[in-house]
Amino acid sequence: MLRWSCLAVALALMTPMSAAAQQKVDLEIILLADGSGSIDDEEFLLQRRGYARALRHPRVIKAIRSGPLGRIALTYVEWSGHFLQVPIAPWTVIRGEADLREFAKKLETRPRELQGGGTAVGSAILYGARSLRDNAFEGRRRVIDISGDGPDKDGVLAMLGRDQAVAEGITVNGLPILSPDRPTLDIFFMDNVIGGPGAFSIPARGFKDFYAAILTKLIREIAARPAAAPTRAAHRRSRREMDQGRILP
Repeated sequence: MLRWSCLAVALALMTPMSAAAQQKVDLEIILLADGSGSIDDEEFLLQRRGYARALRHPRVIKAIRSGPLGRIALTYVEWSGHFLQVPIAPWTVIRGEADLREFAKKLETRPRELQGGGTAVGSAILYGARSLRDNAFEGRRRVIDISGDGPDKDGVLAMLGRDQAVAEGITVNGLPILSPDRPTLDIFFMDNVIGGPGAFSIPARGFKDFYAAILTKLIREIAARPAAAPTRAAHRRSRREMDQGRILP
């Protein structure tokens, strides 16, 4: 009996973070940015700077403060192949403007680390789910925000990664970056990537449109309330609004 008691204590001590010790936040959100070999250096900078600029926007700050607790937990990770995921900014509590400025600065100053690799969308989603599971926070909602310029070509199938994340109560939202070579990538994201209550996808028409798309997306994600599962009608509405130039809120 004593041996089993000691084992139970040892296992408890090995637990990374007990629920009681986790900091409560309105939202845990991991930004998964495509860093695969198909993205050249100019496109990479447009993506990084788009995220940084959007995070500083007053409406993002307002959305964070609108939550019951007035704080979120945020991290930024770049991904490419099956085992290639690199945290650029670690899990951080964001309460307001100063926190967002500091977080955005990390995105602007950290050099690019992924210079190649395939496009493993599903593997990136599974990484995101694991990061949400193992962090030191307890959020009212948990969201994976993944951007990409192509369908999965490596690693776990996107739909399998998505299904696993959704089974864990995580919402997966998408930001497909369209191009002349992949004009319907948003349909792939709709069918294979996004999932969970309130999930949605906002496409960007190329990297020069990335800032407008991610700004709209972040505001919607942070200020979200419980919603129904995604539908094609809602996706068509997002695409129509983009075509009409109504990306910015």
